[in-house]
Amino acid sequence: MASGVLASGVALAAGEVASSLIDGVPSPVLSVARVFIDISPLGLREAAIQSLGTGDKPALIAGVLVVSALFGALIGLTARRRPTAATAGIAVFGTIGLVAAQSDPRATLLGGAFAAVVGVTAGVFTLRALLSRARPAGVPLTREKDSVAGRRRVAAAAQAAASAQRRSFLRASGLAAGGMLLGAGIVKARGLESSNVVTSSAGPVPEGLTPVSSPLPPVAPGASLEVPGLSPLVTPTADFYRIDTALVVPKVDARRWKLEVEGMVRNPLRLTLADLSALPQAELDCTIACVSNEVGGDLVGTARWQGVPLAALLERAGVDPAASQIMGESVDGFTAGFPIEAGTDGRGAMLALGMNGAPLTAKHGFPARLIIPGLYGYVSATKWLSTLRINRMEDEDGYWIPRGWSKLGPVKTQCRIDVPGARRLPAGPTPVAGVAWAPTRDIAKVEVQVNDGPWQEATLGAGLGRNVWRQWAWTWEATPGQHTLRSRATDGTGAVQTDRRTAVNPDGASGYPSRRVQVG
Repeated sequence: MASGVLASGVALAAGEVASSLIDGVPSPVLSVARVFIDISPLGLREAAIQSLGTGDKPALIAGVLVVSALFGALIGLTARRRPTAATAGIAVFGTIGLVAAQSDPRATLLGGAFAAVVGVTAGVFTLRALLSRARPAGVPLTREKDSVAGRRRVAAAAQAAASAQRRSFLRASGLAAGGMLLGAGIVKARGLESSNVVTSSAGPVPEGLTPVSSPLPPVAPGASLEVPGLSPLVTPTADFYRIDTALVVPKVDARRWKLEVEGMVRNPLRLTLADLSALPQAELDCTIACVSNEVGGDLVGTARWQGVPLAALLERAGVDPAASQIMGESVDGFTAGFPIEAGTDGRGAMLALGMNGAPLTAKHGFPARLIIPGLYGYVSATKWLSTLRINRMEDEDGYWIPRGWSKLGPVKTQCRIDVPGARRLPAGPTPVAGVAWAPTRDIAKVEVQVNDGPWQEATLGAGLGRNVWRQWAWTWEATPGQHTLRSRATDGTGAVQTDRRTAVNPDGASGYPSRRVQVG
């Protein structure tokens, strides 16, 4: 069994090494994990996000490795009696990786086949080498085998042969395990902890962000409500949530990267990062949210974005009046589409190049991403953007639409309770505080309810515009006992947050956030 596990591990490692040497060959392990995401039921995907958050991707990769080890154990059990079947099993192992790799738009069939052949060859060689060292050692012949001394010499020789064979097997196993570790290191190096990488000399890359001609005023020091534990008005980049389908953060070579604007346009565009940086820049304070954010969840954040207004790009491309959709596509093939009006109606839609005063980090979409106020990310916030395709809403669906999500994804009016964070509190004056958001509509009011009592209006913090969440706070005279705190928001149109509790799919969760506390 150990022979099969090690052989399958070496096959994976060899495939990783081979794929790392050739452009257009994605990691076999990550390709299989990507396919698993694509075919997973909606409920399973959401359960992973809710229970593991951004840890869902490492957990999935670990699951692929565990399943691979179990498959290898089965190969090892088969190999002793049916070595041909075991060899065929490793070939199947490689074929699965080859087929999975073709789901990546960056993959080439020839490169994938090369990686599969290398992996299968290494796996078969390792399996046969380990099996040959695992067979029982033969008993040496001697003329004195019927004498006591002869039997002792036979036993000693057999023991020595067995010991030598064990050492040989352990050495071979150690080499195989070392190969597996090498493969694991390559998987990690290929993106699990990636950063912005520029390796080509194909052209100039701007350093930093282009100055904005009309920058937004800085956030005033007193703009935030001074409540310990309350979410900051602007979310630090390092704390900003990340939810996407990418198992590895794409390492985009900024010197070779280009954005294409195509489809129903008069003037198709092909723009480098330098081209985009040379265009007039704008800033946008905006709260964005993931559709997977549960009521009261933390998959939401606010940043000051910088980039090129999307409306200016569309005007330059000359959009066909019959077009109705903008479809963003990332370098790894993810797609998200939204109505063309959202890019042109003045809400501030942007092709973002920067976040909180610095170029985008790799995990947040370097070198360019879309920020569309008022829409959930699954229909709008394409990161690592490579293409803007202008077409009709009925022509194409984004990645998540065939998987059970709504075609349109307007962000619902929501709020969250941040404070109190503790479940046990002393009696007396107690701050209750949080944030509320309704991008493009602003927040007009937040109210707090204790148990089933009357709704009490909270104090709103200073606003940064209609696209940004508002901090809120209310002082509660807490009395001993167990209490339930609830909050609700009213947006700038007068619409009150609904109390009807719904799941995140197909178009976002709804309901009042609540928190139970024990006072005294």
